[in-house]
Order: sequence, then structure tokens, then C-alpha cells
Amino acid sequence: MGNGMPQIAPLQPGDPTRLGPFVLSGRLGEGGQGVVYFGQDQAGERAAVKLLHVKFSGDATARSRFARELRAAQRVASFCTARVLAADLEGDTPYIASEFIDGRSLRDAVEADGPLTGSGLERLAVGTATALTAIHQAGIVHRDFKPDNVLLAVDGPRVVDFGIARILDSTATITSRAIGTPAYMAPEQISGGKVGPPADVFSWASTIAYAATGDVVFGGSSIAVVLNRILNHDIDTGMLPEPLGGVVRACLRKSPDERPTADRILLRLLGRVASGDASTVVLSEGAAHAADPDATRLARTGPGRAVATGAGPLPTGGARTGTGEPTRSGAWIGTGGHAGNDVPTGASPASLSPSGPTGPGSGGVPHHDGHGDVGSGLEGDAAGPVPDGTGRARRRRRGLVGALAAVLAVVAAGGAVIAAKTGFAFGGASEDGGTGDAVVSPRPSPTYASVYEKARRTKRLTIGVRWDVPGVGLEQASGFSGFDVDVATSIARSLKVPANGITFRRVGVNDRVRALTDHTVDMVVATYSYDDNRADAVTFAGPYYTAHADLLVLAGSRIKKLEDLAERRMCAPAGSTAARLVAGKVNVEQVPVNDYAECMNLLTRGEVDAVPGDDLLIAGFANRVASLKLSVLGLRLTDQRYAVGLPRKDVRTCRAVEDAISRMYGDGTMRDLLRKHFGNVDFDPERDVPPKLACR
Repeated sequence: MGNGMPQIAPLQPGDPTRLGPFVLSGRLGEGGQGVVYFGQDQAGERAAVKLLHVKFSGDATARSRFARELRAAQRVASFCTARVLAADLEGDTPYIASEFIDGRSLRDAVEADGPLTGSGLERLAVGTATALTAIHQAGIVHRDFKPDNVLLAVDGPRVVDFGIARILDSTATITSRAIGTPAYMAPEQISGGKVGPPADVFSWASTIAYAATGDVVFGGSSIAVVLNRILNHDIDTGMLPEPLGGVVRACLRKSPDERPTADRILLRLLGRVASGDASTVVLSEGAAHAADPDATRLARTGPGRAVATGAGPLPTGGARTGTGEPTRSGAWIGTGGHAGNDVPTGASPASLSPSGPTGPGSGGVPHHDGHGDVGSGLEGDAAGPVPDGTGRARRRRRGLVGALAAVLAVVAAGGAVIAAKTGFAFGGASEDGGTGDAVVSPRPSPTYASVYEKARRTKRLTIGVRWDVPGVGLEQASGFSGFDVDVATSIARSLKVPANGITFRRVGVNDRVRALTDHTVDMVVATYSYDDNRADAVTFAGPYYTAHADLLVLAGSRIKKLEDLAERRMCAPAGSTAARLVAGKVNVEQVPVNDYAECMNLLTRGEVDAVPGDDLLIAGFANRVASLKLSVLGLRLTDQRYAVGLPRKDVRTCRAVEDAISRMYGDGTMRDLLRKHFGNVDFDPERDVPPKLACR
């Protein structure tokens, strides 16, 4: 559960009061490279806004590291992670804004309330495995998975901090620089081996063991002891219920080639056959399970026992690319989507509640608890490596000396870590597999009677939007933005889904029905015209706006009505029904182009006199033209009722969505959104709530 707001310090003299769309009201923390502020945008979205220090703004290396962190965070689907809301790396004040996670870190929760047990531990395991799967499928190695980087939000655990993450590609070979937190590092991070997804799997298992016991399982009285234990010692997982204990044991194998992938872990924990990769549906199921306080899924047989089923062992081998080809790193390489409506593509897409008794107190000599970047520095015990008859113990001893020096060097150079509740830390620079004895009892995927029920139970929705129309639905480096995106966010909020519970996905004209039918998305808010598509096998809710075919001209143009366009030049983007409509009503010279971006260039240069299209769409393009004032004439040649697409016969959700739309018009939200996205254009939009469609 969320456990109160984090400590927010007042702004200091010289601090900015606004970064991008966010008004800043306090400081969440500061590190060696920058400051993290608490911010809020006009729609009420709370954010942790990380600003690169002024002294580093001209440093190409620092900016490059900042950009790498942004790319890593953006590539990860928002399943149990912190979503990037906005970013600007080109200006004088480079910043990254991540969603604000209101909840304690796993470390704080365990220290305050003791180890997790029962469903709380299950939800933690499933939620963090879901996040790790999404991270690896995006081609990212986190490299610092630990209790401090797991936040316990009201809708389940979130994995945060990509400050030292590394992006992989199909040819990546990464050499460890011992970056990370010592007690949660994998052996290969310490010994100088290749660091890939299996290292995160090892760290995940160490984190789950900590949550279940309250003890840092590889902790010790000094950093040397910690590293020695990671390299040479195994832990007792008898305190963990099966099958979770078996999963953790498999993940803590010293050889990275013998550990299961994050996909396999998640599939096992969800009771699915552990073959293939975890799909979006599986990730959604994992996130839903982690968010459900009443969820129970893992088959328990008591500590230390495994149940035999026909599921078989956890398989070895790397994850695969989107084409089915295995990568050298075992990372998943994703792919994109495509475009659609009357306007063709014209813009470049550039908590858990710990339960159980308080953990045993630590006594005797001070110990390195593994949470900070350095321990007490006290001399540790003399426990040596366990002989294994293969020479690995000697190699591990040699690796320990070099690794210790590397870790201490990193510690000396490191800054303050402020991951908790922000999703950020200021870190350093910068094939899964295994056979396992973990088993689970199969359980079917959760099903919901309606999207409304799913929203209320999981606090999550996947919404299809456009990505190619400025002001309406545009995907950029900072994510999706526009009128439709904000409308969708407001509707989701009415269904009790917070902004950080929404996953936006591209959806084109030809994809809408399929995406709703196969549940790739829960709803579509993408200028989906009921008038042109009423035969589609979906349920239409709304409309949320009635657009009209119209003309865009330069402010002050002599063209005031349709007849004034006669014998003049009109831009005609490929596929535009509005262009054909106008040409059928008045004798006009059509100037064919590929898309609306070209139309805008021609209009602003005076090479055409008008651009036709749905008024909302052409106003979206016009709103970003700062050099000239543009006008939508207000001809209103046709009606295009933009509705919310829902799965067929989902009447319950339809009614809830229509109620949400009515409230948006009644409380001024719609007025504010129209001003926000089209306020720079001479445009008189519809302000009255449209008559409702029948929900059927």
C-alpha cells in the first residue's frame, strides 16, 4: 500500500519553479549529478522531475549518460515500473520526469514491519518478476535490482531506477564494472564477467529472500565478506514456501547460464507452462495479480518441499528477438506499429502490506547490510570458499581481490542514491537459463465481465491512441500526448484507474476492431468516428467530441466562406475525404501531397490558400505553428462524432464512460483541454456535451 508522502524539502533559492509542464513545489533529493523535484502538471499528474545540475549541462558525457537513462526507462513497458511522463534533453535545463510513486521502499517496509508472508510475499514476487520481464523484453539490463529500488505502491510493487541500466542490442557484449549494490550483485558483476539479464535474475532472488526473511542473505561484517559469500556460498531457502523457494534457488545459481529467464520465472509463478516468452497478456496478468490484495496463486507445500507436476524443469537458453532469433544477451528486441484516420501520418513519432512478526534484530559486530554502497569497513570473518574440486574456488578468490577494489572505487566516486519514491538515482556510468526444481499448480488467467470491472479490480487499463497527429495524439521521446490522450486519462480516472495505471498503445485505423476483439487494448480513444464506422463490431461510448470537416487558413485571409476558395489552391493530402468533399462543392485547384505536415509547410509559405480536414485535427497541426496565426473557418461541413471504442456488448463500461464524458463537460475539464491543445489557433470548438449514443 502507499504509506504516506515522502519527505519533500522546500525549494531552495535558485531552484526552478517549473520544468516543462510541471510546477515544482519541493525537493525529493539530491545526488552528485542533479536534483529530483516534486512536480505536478495542469491535469494533476504528480511527477518526480530529475534535473541535471547546471555544472553538468555542458558536459557531453553527463548528458550522454542522462540520455541513456531516459532511453532505458522509455523502452520499458509500464508493467510494475515507473513510467516516463516527459523529458527535455536538448535545452539549457535537461530533465526527465517520471511518474511519482507514493509508497515506501521494500527495504523501509521490511525494516519497519518485518518480513512479508503469505499473499503479500506472493504479490511482491509476481509483481517484481513482471517488471523484470518487461525490462528484459525491452532489451534492458537493470544492474541494480535491490530492495531500495522496489517501491510498494497502492497498486502493487514497482521497480524503479534505471540510472545505471544498460541498453542491449542484438550484438551487445557488456563487461562488468562492478556497478551496483554489493550484497545484491550477481557473481559475474563482482568477478568481472559479462553482465546480462541473468545478473538481474540473481539480484531479484536475493531481494525476494530478503523480503521473506528480513535478513540480507549475503550480508556480512565487511564488504569483503559480502563479496566472498556471493562468489562462494549458497543460502538456505528453507524459510521460503514452495514453489517460490525452488524458483529462488534456481535463480541464485552461481553460473549465469544455469539461471532461468525472467519470462520463465513469471510464467511459473502465474501457473502457466514455462515455454516461450511472456506475452503482453501475461504481463497484464502479472500486474493485475500484483495489484490484487486478495490474490493467491502460488501452490504452497510448506518450506523445503517441492511439488512434482508435469510442468517440467525451468528451461535454459536466452530470450528471443521479435523475429524469433535469440540474442547474444538474451534480451528481447521490440517492434513498432503503424498509422491511420482521415489525417494520414503527418508527424514523425520521434501496496503491499508486509505481515508477520518483526525480523530478528541484529546483534554483535556491525555488519554490512548490503543496502548502501559501502559497509562498515570492519574486518570480517575468515570464512573461505567451499572447495568444489574444479578450481572455481581459486578463480573466485582471485576475482574477489579485483572486484573489491572495483567496488570500493565505485563507492568513492558515487553520489547519493535517491531512488525511493522517485524512480531515480544518480548512478555511475556505465542468456538466461537454468534448470529448476520450482513448480506451481496451474490456474487460469483472470477474466472480467467488463472493462469497468477490470479497471476497478486491477487499477490498470491499456488504451489505444493515435501517435501521428500533433495536439490530438502524438508519440514523442517523452511518451504520448495530446487531446485524446488527456481525454482517455480523465475517463480512466473516473474508472478509478490512476494515470500511472494506464498503458498507451498505438492503434491505427485498420487495427481498432482487432485490438479490441483480441484484448490487446481495453478501449480506443483515437478520433474513432462513429459516423464513418458504425458497422464495426465494437461498442461505441460517447461521443466525447463532435468534429466537423472544415478549412484551415492564414488568419486575416480573404477566405471567409467556402465559395471564397473558388479558383484558389487547396492542399490535398493523400487519402483525405475532407479534400474530396470540398472539391466536390467548389471549383478549386488541388495540390496533392503525401501528408498533412507537407500541407502545413505549404500553407505557412503561402503556396496554398487552405488545408481541409476535421477541425480538431487541423487545429492540432496548426497549434504548434508559432510563427503565424492560423484560423479554422468554422464551416462545419459534416459531423464526425469521435467516440470511445469498447469491446462488443460491453454495456456496463459504455455507461460509465458516457457518465465520465458528461462530467468532463460539466466540470470544465473539456473546456480546459480544448484550450490547452488548441489555444494558439483561431478556432471555435464545440463546447456543449454531445448527445449520447445508445450503449449496445
